[in-house]
Amino acid sequence: MENKKLFSKIYKVAKLQKVDVYVVGGFVRDNLLGIKEKKDIDFVVACSQSLEDSSREKVGLKFAKALDKELKEVGSLIEFPDFDTARYVFTEEDENGNKIKKLEIEFAGARTEKYERNSRKPIVTATSLAEDLKRRDFTVNAMAQKIGSLGNLGKIIDPFNGQEDLKNKILCTPLDPNETFSEDPLRMIRAARFAAQLGFSIEANTYEALKKNYSRLKIVSAERIKEELFKLLKTEQPSIGLRILYETGLSSMFLPEMDALNEVEEIYGQHHKNNLEHTFKVVDNVAKKTNNTLLRFAALLHDIGKPGTKQFVSGRGWTFDMHEHLGRKIVRIISKRLHFSKEESDYVAKLVRWHQQPINLMDEGVTDSAVRRLIVNLGDDLKDLLILCRSDITTGNPAKLEKRLKNYDYLEKRIEEVREKDKLRAFQSPLRGEEIMKLAGLKPGPTVGKIKKAIEEAILEGIIPNEYEASKKYFEKIKNNYLEQMEDWECLTS
Repeated sequence: MENKKLFSKIYKVAKLQKVDVYVVGGFVRDNLLGIKEKKDIDFVVACSQSLEDSSREKVGLKFAKALDKELKEVGSLIEFPDFDTARYVFTEEDENGNKIKKLEIEFAGARTEKYERNSRKPIVTATSLAEDLKRRDFTVNAMAQKIGSLGNLGKIIDPFNGQEDLKNKILCTPLDPNETFSEDPLRMIRAARFAAQLGFSIEANTYEALKKNYSRLKIVSAERIKEELFKLLKTEQPSIGLRILYETGLSSMFLPEMDALNEVEEIYGQHHKNNLEHTFKVVDNVAKKTNNTLLRFAALLHDIGKPGTKQFVSGRGWTFDMHEHLGRKIVRIISKRLHFSKEESDYVAKLVRWHQQPINLMDEGVTDSAVRRLIVNLGDDLKDLLILCRSDITTGNPAKLEKRLKNYDYLEKRIEEVREKDKLRAFQSPLRGEEIMKLAGLKPGPTVGKIKKAIEEAILEGIIPNEYEASKKYFEKIKNNYLEQMEDWECLTS
């Protein structure tokens, strides 16, 4: 739905409901910046009656319900009664019949939000538009425009000179920043996110308030922190925001493992590179290649195991042997802390675990066997792994950069060759477990799995082709060894 048409419907319902509706925040800001990209829109619903008037209660929710009946669009209304808020999600169907989001609009009654000292849930109180704008995070987001007849927007309501701050590309808070950040600590991560997203600097007093209040972040739920962190990672140059999180201490509250990457040691005049700065470059490199936010997060954690594996070895210098294995374990800890889904955790852990393998493979030789194992172990995530690996090259030496990228070009060519030759796109033993049991006279158990794995290993090592007849013939050759082992074990346990 076009904005003009949507705003017209909102005005019609607002008139019937006897309320005023204002578009606020990012929509107003981006219009002033000339950003026309279609984004979600936030609205504030305000009554003209006094604050004591009972009709003010749940005014945002009441309006959203009334608008839902008027829209008659493909979408759904999601209600949040405790916060006098409702969200309408417009959807459309793709070619497979799946519903995908087109636009999300949110309506909230004019309100204040405040956290108790140790509470993770804000207390919401109805108020006026002027008071509502005060509780906004930054002056550039504390502007509003009233929706008028025919869907036209009224003059910009700008009580905190947000337009001036937009011109100067500065982020500062409407009220004292210590008060603003203490009331809703998540705003501190938003400061880092908007600095990266808009390319703005943070005003000096506001920046100092981030350093002073960073520990307040401990009362914010993991879900909200993750959501805001991922919005930061979606920006064109995430390192801008990530560096702010580190320098202010904010990241220490939810990602201390990242902070540990900044430790640099020197022995006998030899020092290793700053792994935090390297990591920031890798994240930015990935951001240039893909919009996959979870892959960008994997880039942020790809070397997370280095501090725990760092050693100085005479003759070799600084080493980080097996850091990818420790990194995989640390990913699981971080994923649990930030309430990742199992699928998200598995994906990031897999990329961290295998990010060294292509480099090792090229050092040792790009054999068919090594390529097969890479294809099978990574599956559908191999393409993303290679994006991460290419992005992991942060050398400033143009000749070295060109050489390493050519190595990856060659590896990708070899991957396609082996895939086509060995039919590995959906690899598994051509001889299935049920047939192994039938041919060997076995019941379900570990021996069946061992035989199946042995066949798969033979294919990966190039001993036999990835074909049914070859697998069956190899099975006949090895089955007695496994059956004898099983009999020996049964004798020992009887």
